[in-house]
Amino acid sequence: MNAPRPPLPDPDPRPLPPEPPLPGDCCDSGCDPCVNDTYAEELAYYRQALAAWLARHPDAAP
Repeated sequence: MNAPRPPLPDPDPRPLPPEPPLPGDCCDSGCDPCVNDTYAEELAYYRQALAAWLARHPDAAP
């Protein structure tokens, strides 16, 4: 008897947005890089990755 197989992982999953920094994560002392700068870079990368993913999956909701 064959047992049901678990579903395979999606080979092209939708990108996940980065976690925003918590309010207390920035110390406001001018760190380089600041957690807010890092988050802004990660958010820009996510938006590019999401746009590319949506182009590959035109029926997906934005």
